[in-house]
Amino acid sequence: MLSEKRKEEVINLCQELIRIKSYSGEEGELAEKLKNTFLEMGFDETFIDSYGNVIGHIKGKNSGKCILLDGHIDTVPVDESKWTKDPFGGEIESGRIYGRGASDMKGAVSAMVCAAAYFAEDMKKDFNGDIYVAGVVHEECFEGVAARKISEKVKPDYVIIGEASECNLKRGQRGRAEIVVETYGKAAHSSNPQNGINAVYNMMKLLEKIRKIKVNHHEVLGDGILELTDIISSPYPGASVLPSLCRVTFDRRLLVGETPESVLKPIQEIIVQMENEDPNFKAKVYFAKGEERCYTGEKIMAERFFPAWLFDVEEDFVKKAYQGLKEQGLEPAITHYSFCTNGSHYAGEANIKTIGFGPSKENLAHIDDEYIEIDQLLKAVRGYYGIIKALLS
Repeated sequence: MLSEKRKEEVINLCQELIRIKSYSGEEGELAEKLKNTFLEMGFDETFIDSYGNVIGHIKGKNSGKCILLDGHIDTVPVDESKWTKDPFGGEIESGRIYGRGASDMKGAVSAMVCAAAYFAEDMKKDFNGDIYVAGVVHEECFEGVAARKISEKVKPDYVIIGEASECNLKRGQRGRAEIVVETYGKAAHSSNPQNGINAVYNMMKLLEKIRKIKVNHHEVLGDGILELTDIISSPYPGASVLPSLCRVTFDRRLLVGETPESVLKPIQEIIVQMENEDPNFKAKVYFAKGEERCYTGEKIMAERFFPAWLFDVEEDFVKKAYQGLKEQGLEPAITHYSFCTNGSHYAGEANIKTIGFGPSKENLAHIDDEYIEIDQLLKAVRGYYGIIKALLS
């Protein structure tokens, strides 16, 4: 399936994608490159939506299921002074391709595009169903939000998330939420604190109770997490002024079945109790909201609540995907992601049958001198090929 010519093609495509800088909101040049690549590699059609997601489509000769391979094309920024390699050079050294996005996740995108094209070519498009490959924008800012437009358009039966898995099969992940808690006070000169209400002191009392909240545990995904990540008072700096506002942010790792209401409820109950006990105590809890501008000019906005998801190992599509990987000579473990992905939308919100499979190690994302091993990249092509074949047979 992977001739020497095809191997060279995969490696070259990965290098070409790395050489195009594509920070979140700046993916336009890379989207155009992918659009042209889809057409060059025999895809039947390609389009770019209002957010800037670029999607390629291969039509089978026969009707059947629709499979979507999802890979984000945005990356986090680099501090070039900390790199020993050119972060946009795509250099090859010791069996590795170096560059920002090599592992997260231009390597996977390259493998997806090539695997879909090779499968269609080998089958002469005589297969049941449709194959879509999506280069998704703004994933680093909003896991799954830009993907909403893709699922609305494509309506996939199956989704393959290409985030790094060391070519193991992923069947779920914890979700993620950003919770903001605010306490309110009354400004006064710090030489006369009795005339005001210090919002920070109120926050200290509230945090003491929040830290006692017992989060849920899941037998597969592990513990939910509620961890404070930042705190700030206002006005800041508070030169001789009691702070009238204190705001903290919590990182909340979510388990399957948790909803926005159930996640906020324990904190809301504490706030109500404290307000009833102390007339000088006022507070509020809510989810953080984000807003970014896409390279198309469209605004992308979302509340930062991205659900968890998990499918049973005995699900038919999971078993088929696993068998497809085995038939390509892979020996995958069936595990789950430790981080959040676009699966939060596909599986967590839309309940679409979703798995994860991608090259490289999870801990190579976002690092200086990021790289992907060529062996992993080529193994991923075989893996995607095998999964497509298994699910569309």
